[in-house]
Order: sequence, then structure tokens, then C-alpha cells
Amino acid sequence: MSAIRLAVLTLAVAGLFATAASAQSVPVARAPDAAANSALDAPLFYQLLIGEIELNRGDAGSSFQVLLDAARKTRDERLFRRATDIALQAQAGDQALEATRAWRQAVPRSLEAHRYEVQLLVALNRSAETAVPLRSLLTSVSTEQRPAAIASLPAYFARAADRKATAAVLDEVLLPYADGRVAGELPATAVSAWVALGRARLAAGEPARAYDAARRAQALNAGAEAAALLAVELLPTEPRAEALVSAFLDAQPPAPVTTRSAVRLVYARSLAISQRYADAATQLEVVTRDAPQFSDAWLTLGALRLEMKQPAEAETALRQFLARAESAEAAADPADGEDEEASTPSQRMAQAYLMLAQASEQRRDFKGAEAWLSKVDGSQALAVQSRRASLLAQQGRLPEGRSLLRKLPERTPDEARAKLLAEAQLLRDQKQWSSALGVLVEANQRFRDDTDLLYEQAMMAEKLDRMDEMEQLLRRVIALKPQQPNAYNALGYSLADRNRRLPEAKQLIAKALELAPSDPFLIDSMGWVEYRLGNREQALQWLSQAYRARPDTEIAAHLGEVLWVSGKRDEARRVWAEGRSRDAGNDVLKETLARLKVDL
Repeated sequence: MSAIRLAVLTLAVAGLFATAASAQSVPVARAPDAAANSALDAPLFYQLLIGEIELNRGDAGSSFQVLLDAARKTRDERLFRRATDIALQAQAGDQALEATRAWRQAVPRSLEAHRYEVQLLVALNRSAETAVPLRSLLTSVSTEQRPAAIASLPAYFARAADRKATAAVLDEVLLPYADGRVAGELPATAVSAWVALGRARLAAGEPARAYDAARRAQALNAGAEAAALLAVELLPTEPRAEALVSAFLDAQPPAPVTTRSAVRLVYARSLAISQRYADAATQLEVVTRDAPQFSDAWLTLGALRLEMKQPAEAETALRQFLARAESAEAAADPADGEDEEASTPSQRMAQAYLMLAQASEQRRDFKGAEAWLSKVDGSQALAVQSRRASLLAQQGRLPEGRSLLRKLPERTPDEARAKLLAEAQLLRDQKQWSSALGVLVEANQRFRDDTDLLYEQAMMAEKLDRMDEMEQLLRRVIALKPQQPNAYNALGYSLADRNRRLPEAKQLIAKALELAPSDPFLIDSMGWVEYRLGNREQALQWLSQAYRARPDTEIAAHLGEVLWVSGKRDEARRVWAEGRSRDAGNDVLKETLARLKVDL
């Protein structure tokens, strides 16, 4: 084994142990460490001393052998752990595995020994060999403890390189528990087994088999929270899973309110990530009604309402969040810590203030917006100054807004990059396409091959109808990040919108949908290219699906146009009116109504 691979192994195992430590714990009755009646006699003490001296002299191999021999004699878990750690520090994977196997054999009920062995095998890319220690682990715990032990197993494989091998091993080990072949097990054991199998199959890229596992778990217990959460995880890749989530939420007898609301909150966040904002908001309204103490539900609802251009509703939700966040009696949120961008109370408060400022800005209450911004602490300088710059720009003072951003310090390259992006966004919001393009050209000269900057520059080139430049930039993004869907979609949509190279445009959009099948904007693009190709029925299907998922004003413009030319004019007017109520200034909607000579 090369030194590089061993170094990676050491880091990987360290990380895996950290993962396991955070996994669901499984209590096991065991005797306390025998400190008072130690088997440490004089010869053994001398042996341990020699082992540590050898390690200090740099002879890790001799130290490992001495300490492992002592561990075998005493069956002391601390010595097995020490021998294993020495082998890992010496980047000796095989010796570390030898120690963990000796440990498991000497102390058969030690969960830590089993965990070390499994995760070492995973780090060594030998997942197929984990079946033996996994079976041993499950038989070492009591019947009552086994559901929790099974639930913890997927975390052991969090960094496995071969996820399909992991799924195969867990199938081999857990199917007897899942299908009832192991006699005397609790019903919860089968549920845990199916959920663990589902998580392994999902990680292996097998969403259909993962869905089958979730379905079987729910069939055993309609109120199983773990099965419902697995179904939520499946939503981006397996649409059928949504029925399982709904079945849990509607189950009779219902799960406890807090449990049901916690699942609904995770479900709403998944819907929001998929840009199904209207559906997500509906779920969050239920959470805030049933469990108003879940303060982050109010924060997320406020963000969604703001995104949907509903500033009054956003402010109501955000004020509710602040009332609870500022209260010493606020209950702990079960989803705290899931949102890395708002992982602390102070960060969530800052987010609320910034969003309240944006809601005031949408209502053109600039004084109120500034009042909210004044409450944000200095750690959010760029976000605050960006909002202030936007306020100035909307009052005809764009140069002052740009100056605010440019005066911000650049202590790191990331800060410099963020400043340039903020300035380009400010100019884009004010439809200063040429100036925004100039800022992005400067940014790309400073930060070569940054795909975000290249993409933004391409979008500004498109606004200026510089199609060759746009295409060149987007193809560069595709070359650098072929698994990123937005560049395929942007190029395909731009071609379709101009009625150019339509078969190629459809291929590009199809590729984007392959990478992100539930993205409403990509679905909208496919509907639009089908319309340009003359396939109105297919276009209506795609655009209706996109609009249901996200009632965005631009999607409304497209759907309304296809309805209009298909003779469904009342429905078209309704969709356009809904879109205009959300964003009356949307350029695509205004251009569509003007071109079709429609007066709402």
C-alpha cells in the first residue's frame, strides 16, 4: 500500500469514527472498566512501558506488537484501542485491522470494536468483508436494542467508495430481519431493517429499490417516522415517494403532533429545495398552525413568501419568528442545525432582519428597510451593504450604491469575488446589462475558470444579444462542470427562445433535465422548446407541471401563451393575472402580453 493511500486511509478512518460517534447510540449493558482490580502486574506494567518507549523512539511497529500482546492478555478495551490508534498513526491499515479483529474476539459485546472493524474495512475499500462483524454486532445486542443498532448501520458506511457493495452487504445482513426470517424479533426491528436498506440503496443510486424498502417499512407501521423521512429523502429522484410522505401525515391514528410536524417541516424544506415554493408554503402553514413553537418553520415560511413576491405575508411570518427567537421560553426546534447557513440563533436572527428589510423594499418602504438593516450585526457587512445599495439604486442613486459595495474591504480572495458578484447583481437588477457585463469580465480576469462567474457573464452577454459570446462562455462552463445542469439549460433555452437550432436546443434541455429532473425551470424550458417545435400538447403538459411546482411569473407567461394560442383564452388570462399579481414588472410577461396584444 502506497504512503499516499495510507495517509488518506488514516484521515478517512478518523472521519468515520467521528461519524459513528454522532450516529444513534445503542446502550449496551457491560461491566465498567476494571480500574480498581486491574490485571496490571509488574511484568505487564513493564511490557506497557516498553511499548510506549518504543513508540517515543519512533518504532511504531514494535510498540504496536507489545501493546496488542498486552491487550490480548488483559482483554482491556483501552489497550486494544491504543494499539489500533498506533497502527493508524503509523499508516498501517492491515495491523490496525488485526487489532480490531483481536479486540472483537476478546470482547464480543463491544460495540466499539465492531464499529472500528467495519469502518476500517470500509476505509480499506473492503466493504464486502463487513458482513461478518455486522452480523456479530447485531447478535451482541439485546432484542430491545436491535432496532436502534440497525438504524445506526448506514452511518458506518458514510464514506464508502463502493456504495453498491455496501448495499449488497446490508441486503445480505439485514434482509433476514426485514422479512421476518429471524424469529422472536420486535416489529420495530423489521421497520428499522427496511429503512436502513432503503438508505443504503439510495446512496448506491438505486432509488426504485430504496422506494420499495420505504414502502415495505411503512406497510409494517404507517406511523413510522424513519420511513417517512426516508421517503422525503427520495423525493428528488423517486416521485412515487411523495405518496408515502402523505400517507404518514394522514395516518390514523396520527403520529404525535410534534413528530408529524417535524416530518412536515423536513418535507417542506425538500419541496423548497426543489423550488416547489407554493407546495412548501402550504406545508409550513400547517406546521406553524399545529406546532407554532417550531421557530424555524416561521423563518422558512417567511423566506418562501418573500421569494413568491408576497411581502406582507413574509413580514407576518418573520415577525412571528422573531417573537419566538427573542423569547427565553422558545422551545428547541427539532430541525436546528440542519441549515448550515443558519446554524446559530444569531445567524437566524440576522437572516430574519435581512429578509424583513427585503420585504419592506418590495413594498418600497425604504425607511422601514433601513430600520431593519440597522439591527444586523457587523458580521453580515456584505449582505447589509448589498441591500443598502439596492435601496439607493431604487431611489435613483445607483452610483452611490456601487460606491458602497466597492468600499467594502477585501481581506481574502473570497471577499473580493463576493464583492464583484454583488456589484454585478446590483447592476443586473437595475437592467444595466452593459455595466454588469463589464464587472463580470473584470471578475473573470481575476478568477480564472470560476464557473459561477463564467455563467453570470454568459447571462449578461445574452441580455445584450451577444449570442456567440454567450455560447462560448456556457460551453466553457459545461467543459469545466459537465454535471452542472444550468449551463445546458441556459444555452438550450436561449436557442429555443430565438427559434434557432431547435433540435439541438431540445437535446441540451433534455441533458439538463437528466441531471436535475425535478427543477421547475428546466421543466419550463422543455415545455417552451416543445412549443417552438409546434408540439402544443406536449408543451402544455410540461408547462403545467412546471407551473404547479412553482408558480413563477415567467413560467406563467409561457404557460399562458400556449393556452392562448390553443384557444383556452380564459384560462390563459387567469394564469397571466396570477403571474402579474406576483411580479407586475416581469419583462417576459410584459413582452408576451404586448406581442399577443392582450389587455388584462
